Amino acid sequence: MNRIPEPKQQTLDLGETALAYDEAGQGRPVVYAHGLSSSRVNEPMYTLNDWSPIVASGRRLIRYDARGHGESTGRPVFTDYIWSHLAGDLLAVLDRVAGPDPVDAMGASMGCGTLLYAALERPERFGSLVLLIPPTAWDTRVQLAEANRAIADVVESRGLEFFLEVTKDVPPPPVHAESPTPLPPPSICERLYPHIMRGSAASDLPDPEILRTLTHPTLILTWAGDPGHPVSTAETLRKLLPNSRLHISPDYSDVLTWGKRAAAFLGD
Repeated sequence: MNRIPEPKQQTLDLGETALAYDEAGQGRPVVYAHGLSSSRVNEPMYTLNDWSPIVASGRRLIRYDARGHGESTGRPVFTDYIWSHLAGDLLAVLDRVAGPDPVDAMGASMGCGTLLYAALERPERFGSLVLLIPPTAWDTRVQLAEANRAIADVVESRGLEFFLEVTKDVPPPPVHAESPTPLPPPSICERLYPHIMRGSAASDLPDPEILRTLTHPTLILTWAGDPGHPVSTAETLRKLLPNSRLHISPDYSDVLTWGKRAAAFLGD
């Protein structure tokens, strides 16, 4: 499988956080926001996030570590990690790196929520959107939020190593079970882990009626069989966003087409 060429590593200092980011390729920029507990470093450890087709299509791919993730710094303040707050970081990256013109953007799971809030706050900053594995939302969010708060309590009282040990045999979603490489470890330090999980628990996608105002061309990509990223969220977004299309991958082999699908959509 092709991989993104060696990117240029940089840092954006926002005062309360310093965001690590990189750039690869040339051409009109595409910004990518990753999911909860992921980062630029651990995503390439497994095979589902290959965005090299976007670079190969003549675009400049900008990836950044969300605050508290990977090489970005963060504070032990859970409200810093609520998706509506993370949207400000995404917009800061756009303003620093991407220039004044509307920018195409991609967001996975937590990054999907971040991107939607950012696009609602400053719709003029965005061109096309790619929403990847939209997470639980609205009615389906309650149970996962409770689980994330419980995880935060366990890590705070027993430590991250203990939590990872007792959950190591929990089966992954079907698409991950088919992958030849295991899920990478969380890219969050133990000090910040409880606060980031509580920030996730306090987050939800924007109000459905407000989402109807987003008219950007939007591609929604999701997979089947994952309760943390239910197909129902993606289907609801497809109905709410007036200029959107949806593709549901039934298995691992189809997910491997996402890089090419995203590149083709952003090239339209």
